[in-house]
Amino acid sequence: MVDTVQSVTQTPLLDAYNSQDLLQHHYKMLLIRRFEEKVNEMYTVAKIGGYCHLNIGEEASIVGGFGALQPDDYVFAGYREHGHALARGLDPKAVMAELFGKETGVAHGRGGSMHLFDAGLRFMGGYAIVGGHLPIAVGAAMAINYRGSSEAVACFLGEGATNTGAFHESVNVAKLWQLPIVFIVLNNQYEMGTPVAKTSAVPEQYKKGATYGVQGERVDGMDVLAVLEATKSALDHARAQKDPLILELMAYRFRGHSVIDPARYRSSEELESWMRRDPVLLFRQRLLEKGILTEEGVEAAEKEVQELVDACVAYADASPFPDVSTLFDYLYVEEGQS
Repeated sequence: MVDTVQSVTQTPLLDAYNSQDLLQHHYKMLLIRRFEEKVNEMYTVAKIGGYCHLNIGEEASIVGGFGALQPDDYVFAGYREHGHALARGLDPKAVMAELFGKETGVAHGRGGSMHLFDAGLRFMGGYAIVGGHLPIAVGAAMAINYRGSSEAVACFLGEGATNTGAFHESVNVAKLWQLPIVFIVLNNQYEMGTPVAKTSAVPEQYKKGATYGVQGERVDGMDVLAVLEATKSALDHARAQKDPLILELMAYRFRGHSVIDPARYRSSEELESWMRRDPVLLFRQRLLEKGILTEEGVEAAEKEVQELVDACVAYADASPFPDVSTLFDYLYVEEGQS
């Protein structure tokens, strides 16, 4: 694995990809952006309650990472997982309904923003406890080895989770037992409101696996193709060699830690600097320059996405809340079920 950040000039050439795949990457990033903007709007009018964390600014890391997954791979994510769910192919209407707390949501309204789930797509959930999902992801990788099958596990986490004991225990066990798992650290520069350098003695998160013999790589998380290439290589390695890896995706969240965070701990200059590298707009510009996307195509994509997002809100609004009589449903497996 490479031990440096991939720069923009090292990004894979567009010519190496199918045009339809490139357009699909653009569409998915655009969908996540507009969906999250609408989620923010719905939160402000009290359609969505509880905690809510947006992926705005992180779209390239998400779409690139999920673009490398096989359908039978297992995926685990933290609590900032709306974009992850959409990239994995969960129904956007059902995702919005879950945020609204409705019965038609992906977790029947029981999970909300931080607990999206779809077993059929092997999207094994968002988890609200920082680092809490890492041991579970390692368990899934252990099950793969136990069955003798060929899947891999992608475990998405934030940089703050690398300071938890669960991270170090999970990385250690993954290497000790030679498990097919890739720990994908989305480093958005801040652990809530604190810069990474003030919380981690080793700011380079990908180096934290060295103690356990786990290789790592730092990647430009604002470049969807750089992320796609790095993630595919890591998953192929983990799958074939039964060997864990750590990827650190350097990205930036354009909004606060949650929708109620004004993010006053960041300077306007810093935010503007990162926003000049808006992953959606930069990738769109590359496609336009190569003639893969046209201005008419941009307008069509924007219209299609906006109509879909509006339909998601209408669907969620019209859906019923769970009936009180079902309060204890889905808590335990009934006897005789598996």
